[in-house]
This record gives sequence, structure tokens and C-alpha cells, in this order.
Amino acid sequence: MAKTKELSKDTRNKIVDLHQVGKTESAIGKQLGLKKSTVGAIIRKWKTYKTTDNLPRSGAPRKISPRGVKMITRTVSKNPRTTRGDLVNDLQRAGTKVTKPTISNTLRRQGLKSCSARRVPLLKPVHVQARLKFAREHLDDPDEDWENVIWSDETKIELFGKNSTRRVWRTKNAELHPKNTIPTVKHGGGNIMLWGCFSAKGPGRLIRVKERMNGAMYREILSENLLPSARALKMKRGWVFQHDNDPKHTARATKEWLRKKHFKVLEWPSQSPDLNPIENLWRELKVRVAQRQPQNITALEEICMEEWAKIPATVCENLVKTYR
Repeated sequence: MAKTKELSKDTRNKIVDLHQVGKTESAIGKQLGLKKSTVGAIIRKWKTYKTTDNLPRSGAPRKISPRGVKMITRTVSKNPRTTRGDLVNDLQRAGTKVTKPTISNTLRRQGLKSCSARRVPLLKPVHVQARLKFAREHLDDPDEDWENVIWSDETKIELFGKNSTRRVWRTKNAELHPKNTIPTVKHGGGNIMLWGCFSAKGPGRLIRVKERMNGAMYREILSENLLPSARALKMKRGWVFQHDNDPKHTARATKEWLRKKHFKVLEWPSQSPDLNPIENLWRELKVRVAQRQPQNITALEEICMEEWAKIPATVCENLVKTYR
């Protein structure tokens, strides 16, 4: 049966006004072109609730009782990795049969949302203390100090891998059209390792590391690229170099080389890649490269170099400006 059109508020009020001046339900119905039963329902509602407005509807009763809601909320608060399937089973053992979407809706009403767990470094107590020490020592550093830092790191970029994940708009049964696919090969299709640096003034040099890096190779990379980057970025006198605590970086020979070159090095807490703003720049680069969809390692390297050079200085400036 089709749903009838709801009466406007003016019509409902007019029914009440005519009833109050003594007109019958039949007379009101004829005058307004309505059924007698409709007029009667409006009048009864007004007599009972003193209003003709729509009243709140109770809707279907909740599948999960308040006690059940408390139980599953307590469970996920204790163990956030609990799955919806686990909660369905818990409630079923308690005598309540629900579906996974019902679990999601119930927890969402409690302010809990299912999200991907963030990947963070595994921190031991000693790492936590070192990070706190770093934060306290640099909490009041002026912005000018951070603008005079050259940040560096290495990263791996895959040819066909998770960096190339994309969504497409397509019609039904067109999932295998070449325009709607991303080519893949066994074991990811290879990757390249990059070393790069940047400052608040823009990207520095980016180079491909073609062999397994050791201390000697790392020092050669710094020798050929660090000072030229500082000059190109027009760093102020007394600029500071940042790198992490990788064994190649902290080797005695590397420390001695940096000392002889009179480079100031920012003391860095272990297990703290998330503190390095270059991680955000790597993300920017990988997104740009994925959009270009390189088909081989040679193209991947070329595109990485091209897109790195295109990153605006304002992006680098904002990364450093928001560092604190």
C-alpha cells in the first residue's frame, strides 16, 4: 500500500481551529477535502498531546541491550584489537544474536570507530626517555634554529607495490580493462633505495644507492652531496646536519669524518624516525611517483628525480615550520 502524503502543518492547525468553532469531523473533511478518519486522528492527537506536530518515533527496539552494550564497550576498551566476529560470539554466548554491522553501529554510537592501527616504532623504556630528553632540550628552540637544519634519510621506493595503490572509476564488468588495472609482477617488481636531504628552503640532493650501503659508501655520499646541498640551499653559517642512529651513521669513522669537516650534527634519539620531517617528504614523493605509474626500474629512478625536483619549497618550509 502506497504511503499517503503527510498533511502540512497549516492544514493540521486549520482542522483544530474548525473543530474549536464547533464544526463536526464530517464537515471539516468536506471543507478541506480530507477523509473523516484523517480529520478525527488529527483532532484526537491535539486533544491528547496539545500539539499537531509529529511526535518522536521510537523505531525498532535495539538488538543489543544496555547491558550488552556495556559489555562490548568494556571489551574493546581493554583490547582495541578485538574483532567484530569476537564480539558477535561473545553476545551469542550471552543469548543475543546480532550481525557484524550491528556491532559497528552500536560501538559508533558509543564514540568508537574502527580505524587502521598506526605503525609506530617499537619503543623500549630507554627509547622513551631519550625522546623525552630530546623534546625537553629543544622545546624552546626558536624557529630560526630549525630552519638552519639539513634533514636527511634513506628510503625504499617499490616499482609495483603498495606505493602504487590507486582507486579507479569504472563500469560493471570493466575491472580488467587496461585503464582500470595496475600491472603487478612477482615479488613486487623490484625497488630502488634513495638517499636525500632537505631544509626549510627546499629539497636538497637526491641520489640512488645502487649497492648495499656500508659506512664507506655513506661517507662518500655525504662527501659528494651534503656540502653541495647546503650551498644550493644557501644555508646560514653554523647550519646543523641531522641523520638517525643507523650503525653506518654512528660508526667511529663516520663520526671522525664529520668532525674533521667541522659539520655540526644534531643529537638524535634512537628509534625515532617519526620525529624526522623528511618522512613526510618521502610520502609526498611516493604519492607523486605512484601517479606517474613507472613501468620499469629505469623509469622509476628518472621519475623519482623529476618529482623530487618539482616539490615546492613551500612544502619543505611548512614541514619545518610545524615541526614543534
